[in-house]
Amino acid sequence: MFFIFSFITMLAVSAADTLSAAYSDLWQGVSGPEQGNVVMQAMASQGLIYVVLGVSLIIWFVLIAYLVRLDKKISRLEQKLPE
Repeated sequence: MFFIFSFITMLAVSAADTLSAAYSDLWQGVSGPEQGNVVMQAMASQGLIYVVLGVSLIIWFVLIAYLVRLDKKISRLEQKLPE
């Protein structure tokens, strides 16, 4: 039983290693400064983690703004209700 578990774990680790190789530090879409457009060059030079962080922050700020706006609308409707 332990042998089967260790074999499955070894397969999972080897699969994870091939996935991590695909997302290495260098972006495969841009091989040199002369190739690709400006956005691709910026993402490749800054690292993709900053792109992911930027998109994540934009999503969080939009979600917070939506919730604040929704709360204000609900508060306004609650004040209009007769007691």
